[in-house]
Amino acid sequence: MPRLTVAQAVVTFLARQWSERDGVRRRLVPACFGIFGHGNVAGIGEALASADVDLPYHLCRTEQGMVHTAAAYARMTDRLSTLACTTSIGPGATNLVTGAAGATINRLPVLLLPGDIFATRVANPVLQELEDPRSYDVSVTDALRPVSRYWDRINRPEQLPAALLAAMRVLTDPVETGAVTLALPQDVQAEAYDWPDDLFADRVWHVPRPRPDASALARAAGLVTAARRPLLVAGGGVIYSGACDALRAFAEAHGVPVAQTQAGTGALPYDHPLSLGAVGVTGTTAANAVAAGADVVIGVGTRYSDFTTASGTLFGEDARFVNLNVTGFDAAKLSGAQVVGDARESLTALDAACAGWATGPAYRAEVAELARRWAAVAETARRSAPDARPSQTAVIGAVNDAAGPRDVVVCAAGSMPGDLHRLWRSADPKSYHVEYGYSCMGYEIAGGIGVKLAAPDREVFVLVGDGSYLMLPGELVTAVADGVKLIVVLVDNQGFASIGRLSESVGAQRLGTAYTDRSGGRLPVDLGANAASFGARLIRAGTTAQLRDALAAARAADGTTVIHVETDRFEAGPEGGAWWDVPVAEVSTTTAARAARAGYEAGRKGRRTHLSPG
Repeated sequence: MPRLTVAQAVVTFLARQWSERDGVRRRLVPACFGIFGHGNVAGIGEALASADVDLPYHLCRTEQGMVHTAAAYARMTDRLSTLACTTSIGPGATNLVTGAAGATINRLPVLLLPGDIFATRVANPVLQELEDPRSYDVSVTDALRPVSRYWDRINRPEQLPAALLAAMRVLTDPVETGAVTLALPQDVQAEAYDWPDDLFADRVWHVPRPRPDASALARAAGLVTAARRPLLVAGGGVIYSGACDALRAFAEAHGVPVAQTQAGTGALPYDHPLSLGAVGVTGTTAANAVAAGADVVIGVGTRYSDFTTASGTLFGEDARFVNLNVTGFDAAKLSGAQVVGDARESLTALDAACAGWATGPAYRAEVAELARRWAAVAETARRSAPDARPSQTAVIGAVNDAAGPRDVVVCAAGSMPGDLHRLWRSADPKSYHVEYGYSCMGYEIAGGIGVKLAAPDREVFVLVGDGSYLMLPGELVTAVADGVKLIVVLVDNQGFASIGRLSESVGAQRLGTAYTDRSGGRLPVDLGANAASFGARLIRAGTTAQLRDALAAARAADGTTVIHVETDRFEAGPEGGAWWDVPVAEVSTTTAARAARAGYEAGRKGRRTHLSPG
């Protein structure tokens, strides 16, 4: 029975955990990111420095950033691996909350190991302790409870084995996964204990592929084969399940067009004859037109966010839903016929159950024509004159052209995710990495690091706006220090383009969305120089031709390159015609707000309940 501290036991245990699916085994937690302080330096810090195990440590620059990195890593590995993140108590722990929320919302496993106050309470109040007069058992790590899928505090060494096993169970459960928090009081971390040998044996966590219920499948097949205008909506679950081949086989066998959510982009190649591209608020005119007329919507691995459903206005009142999802909670949405199971297994089974059925040639021709029309619109938006300052959509076109079919674009917030969703041409399921479940500003560079660590053979293009860049620019230092090559395209439009347009549309007149001084003048801020000061190679691109040359140079370089390009925040890309519910002031003194309210009232009249019987 080895005698180790609690922290040493955690590190030793993590180094021997594996995940397995379809006979492929991989490290579940192959590395640990962290920032040390008095809450973890003598515990987890000492353990990482002294333990004779394979668990490399990486220094990040922000606690929020390292959770984004872990989440991106998990997404890139189809949720079969993740990274551990350790912090001190106090602000180190609460800085995890934003990243943890994003991971849990996006159903991505991350392991959080924040320090905590003394379990013995002998020294309280310690530095950074939150003194809650209701209970001495409350600390700032409790803020992580609502954003964690599993949360526990280890007050005694004896509690650790059960908590570690529970944590690994949640990390590897495709239904329950998300942020997992083990709060570690700093005195307990340093406490020694005689552990059972079996705790440190190699342990393999088998990730299942649940098969759908036969009767549920039959009901679903009955709805699908009665459809004349079906649409398949592919969500992130298609990609996490490795179900892209099954999706393609189903679509081709039955002539069903496919639209894709943000997380599902790439599930079907952009140039496939049945691909309609993005759907919903950030969707294409083609996908949204087909969605509006669909009689049966087959949702695979999607949680039907408000962007996907256009706040409940996208699909017709009489549309019926067939939902294939590993999570029963999502499968039950929109009163759908529920097929609960792994996406790949469920699609394969539904394909067989629908044998002999296919859509008619007229419907297929209509779908192809709508896709052709959108492709022409998109091609125009992706181009600008070589000697002109590029629009944001032209920036996307240039980056897409520079990227190989297996290279990855990373983005998260602002107006770019919408333009990317409509315009990016994804040929590979892992080539599109846009965090849009939480749309967290600051995700991009940190997320790019996670993508590159998980897929070092792919070029990673990080698209980040100036507003989002300013949230977490310091993670460039992490990329430089660890030799993680990123190509960062910093799009500077002197403000918030997305919220500026939204503000104008609701009558708020772009208040607080421009980067100006109090007199309205341009700020003397040089974001390119800032990036260079962090150790990145800087290239400035003032025209489309210069941008394309810069992208080629960045590909050829060994380290991280930041390409600084200015665009106009008032230039907008093509829209897909869907509505998004953002409530507008019911009364106002301004004409703009009153007009916006009238438009809002008209828009929400199109909301449907979708309460048809299953």
